[in-house]
Amino acid sequence: MGFIKAITDQIFPLSKESLELYRSIFVEKKFKKNEIIASEGEIATKFFILKEGLVRSFVIDTKGKDHTRSFFVPITTTGSLESLITKQPSHSNYQCLTDCVLLEGDFLKFEELMETSQELTTYYAKTLEKVFLIMIERITELSTLNATEVYTNLKKEIPNIDNLIPQYQIASYLNVTPVQLSRIRKELYSK
Repeated sequence: MGFIKAITDQIFPLSKESLELYRSIFVEKKFKKNEIIASEGEIATKFFILKEGLVRSFVIDTKGKDHTRSFFVPITTTGSLESLITKQPSHSNYQCLTDCVLLEGDFLKFEELMETSQELTTYYAKTLEKVFLIMIERITELSTLNATEVYTNLKKEIPNIDNLIPQYQIASYLNVTPVQLSRIRKELYSK
């Protein structure tokens, strides 16, 4: 219960009773490197809290090329929020980039709990607010910073990312080619 309490306390502290109800919708699961936890085209019913490891979201364009949208580090929520909300097939994939330990939450059960718990409804609203602010920050970063600055910020968030995942996934996140990423890295490391 301590892990979930640490998460909820960051967003909106829950009473002991609400925390216990929230905890009851989760099952801890282990996933292997490269395993997909949520797929494009599927209607999501689960969401995840990343306990250990690294996850990315990505989309595949009409030419079959994948584009990394986000990286998720412990302690964050991941999964297709878009699909959970709309009850429509997801447009994104979520992949474990390392071996991961995740808490898998049943969103349908969570919705049922929110019908009877104002506190959990408030927690959900606060969570959505946090997700919205993270998205605004990402959009602002991509529209105001150059690739070197975005890479520097990414390295601050995930210091050993270069050793964890393929360079093409980092390049995709930065919206540059792997060759451009090599130049960025060379320039940074030569300073």
